[in-house]
Amino acid sequence: MPADMNDYFKKRKPSSNSGNNGGGTNFQNPLSGGNGGGKIIPSLVIIAIIAVAFMMFKPFTIINSGEVGIKVKTGKFDSTPLQPGLHFFIPVLEKIIPVNVRVRMITYSDFNHNINSSYAQYEGGLKRNPAITVMDSRGLDVKIDLAVQYHLRPESAPQTIANWGSAWENKIINTKVREIVRDVIGSYAAEQLPQKRQEIAKSIQDKLRKRVDAVPGHPVVLDSVELRNIELPTKIKAKIEELQAEKQNVMIAEQKKERAKREAERKAEIAKGDAQKKRIEAQGVADKIKIESGAQAKANELIAKSLDANLLKLKQIQVQGKFNDALKVNSDAKIFLTPGGAVPNIWIDAKDKQKATTVNGN
Repeated sequence: MPADMNDYFKKRKPSSNSGNNGGGTNFQNPLSGGNGGGKIIPSLVIIAIIAVAFMMFKPFTIINSGEVGIKVKTGKFDSTPLQPGLHFFIPVLEKIIPVNVRVRMITYSDFNHNINSSYAQYEGGLKRNPAITVMDSRGLDVKIDLAVQYHLRPESAPQTIANWGSAWENKIINTKVREIVRDVIGSYAAEQLPQKRQEIAKSIQDKLRKRVDAVPGHPVVLDSVELRNIELPTKIKAKIEELQAEKQNVMIAEQKKERAKREAERKAEIAKGDAQKKRIEAQGVADKIKIESGAQAKANELIAKSLDANLLKLKQIQVQGKFNDALKVNSDAKIFLTPGGAVPNIWIDAKDKQKATTVNGN
């Protein structure tokens, strides 16, 4: 305590307590440990000890979303998982283990895919393993690049950890993946694998799901299996590339053949069209001639029926009248009549002085 405060309380202290002076007020320093102060200080000390112990032992934990908590009481796992939130426990006697139940992944690949460390705590779990090397049906080594996604079943998480321990992934997933990949790939020849990729991926996923679901208690749920890559032996790869080149050449030849066939068909259709056009045109001309001939024949027939001796005489008289009129204008003209006929058909303009008119029968 500061000196000035001590001097203050000494001056205020009654002399009767020391036996030098008579009567006076009994005054005590509240912080000196008197009757009232003796109760406050121990309480503060106890509270401070409890606070320090609370901070040191930390008898609580927070379960985040995507996790469940497993409470362990004196070494025994509580079968009921704790849901996300704040949970208390008794230090020394109890503890709570957070278990991640988000989707987890095991990759089997020779390629390293890094994940930002700042996000690592939110990942369900990412385990990296080398690509799986197996043998095909003829004993050739093949590397399989695979990714398996799965998650721990939340309701059975305490029992799973109790039975399988923290290495449950290797015991339940990893060993089964390698066995199934070896069995599936072993039934194919290496050169068949690229063509049967979808079939192989489905077969691996179905068989792995069946094996995982068969584990007692169904501790794990298999979400998906992704077949990323199939690394073939160098000789097989070269052979496949050669076959692909040959197929490509055959395909190109077939395409050229098909184009030539279509071109020939096109030309044949054009020639057929031209021939059809010419036939139609010839038929049109023939039909026209036929129609015209028929019409002319009909006309001639009608004309022939209409002609008689009186009509011909009438025509002769009319023509003769026209010639007579013409001779009045051109007296040098000569007219030649058809032998034995009635109607002249030749008119010659002559400049001689002789005039001759011959009329058949006159």
